[in-house]
Amino acid sequence: MLKQRIKWIIVAILFSGSLNAYALESDRNQPISIEADQGSLDQKNQVTVFTGNVVIKQGSLNFRGNAVRVAQDSKGNQLIQGEGNPVHFGQQLENKGYVEGSGNQVEYDSATGLVKLFGNAMVKRGGDVARGAAITYNMRTEVYTVMGSKMTGISSGTKNGRVSVIIQPNTVNKNKK
Repeated sequence: MLKQRIKWIIVAILFSGSLNAYALESDRNQPISIEADQGSLDQKNQVTVFTGNVVIKQGSLNFRGNAVRVAQDSKGNQLIQGEGNPVHFGQQLENKGYVEGSGNQVEYDSATGLVKLFGNAMVKRGGDVARGAAITYNMRTEVYTVMGSKMTGISSGTKNGRVSVIIQPNTVNKNKK
């Protein structure tokens, strides 16, 4: 068990080191645009729930899913929670690259810049791809944490419920940015 964790930590370090880009800082200051088949707004609690082909955009950041809940705190930070089959997200990076991901459930916290994907989770940047049961992705630092279904009990969509990571050589990544 300890040996598996050490191997996983090494893979995570290698993977995060190969992705040295940052999400567009200006996205956090952009208005949120939402389209859906149906929506409800709780003005007092600053919570909105949308269902049916939901599309949310904030600058270059975008989410698509079947049902999405958006909550805003008193400081203007947003918590976006989506469910779908799957939910998709994507964002332009400062160095002109693009990152995208999907999962059965996705949560984005604008205060921390964290995206959490659960169930058949995938994050892709250029030719680099991470798959697992759950992925936590920091959009500010480009650090990924990938967990398999044996550790989470969540469906991973990979063989034997293990984590799958593909890291392209630096020359390939430079050509895809």
